[in-house]
Amino acid sequence: MTKASAFDGRDRDAGGQGADAWDRNADGRDADTWDRDADGRDADAWDRDADRRDRDADGRARSARPRDGLGRPLPYGTQGVPRQPEGVVRAPRETVTEAQALLDSGRPFHAHEVFEDAWKSGPQEERALWRGLAQLAVGLTHAARGNAVGGARLLRRGGGAVEEWAAQRGEDRPYGMDLPGLARWARELAGRVDHGPGPVDARTEAPRLGPGEPG
Repeated sequence: MTKASAFDGRDRDAGGQGADAWDRNADGRDADTWDRDADGRDADAWDRDADRRDRDADGRARSARPRDGLGRPLPYGTQGVPRQPEGVVRAPRETVTEAQALLDSGRPFHAHEVFEDAWKSGPQEERALWRGLAQLAVGLTHAARGNAVGGARLLRRGGGAVEEWAAQRGEDRPYGMDLPGLARWARELAGRVDHGPGPVDARTEAPRLGPGEPG
């Protein structure tokens, strides 16, 4: 049985290509629609033939190409920003603290990797929460990259997801997070991204995950 996509269906761009950073292929791997150039061509070695993929220390397929602070691929040999280690199991409050620090430093791409670890490793009843938080980080990443359409879409989707989780669970402040406040932040930023002149500043626009978290 193949792993389901994080969403029920892929978003599509004008050319019918998958336009969502969370699309998955049949094996559950990232389709990596982040790394496209202006013409929509593949800009990362990740999407090459499986036998030619970079591998991490555990043998998992993972691009070794350096990336900048927003996760955009840089030429090989360039000094990039280290990515978060993949597959780390953290306590929920550790996830929140680490993600907040990354958001505060203007690295929402890296924060989404931390949330994704929680989504993949956490209990079933919390997966929609962590997935929604990851979507918020993805939305901010797109907005900071200048992708207004993708940024606004993912911000609204993530905000709706955390609101829905809170309503279903009757809990709107899990692990010290302020889910209603995050949903308001997402809607407000999405509105500005829709009508803004260009990329937003990821550090300036970083959300505060909870009242007790630095921001």
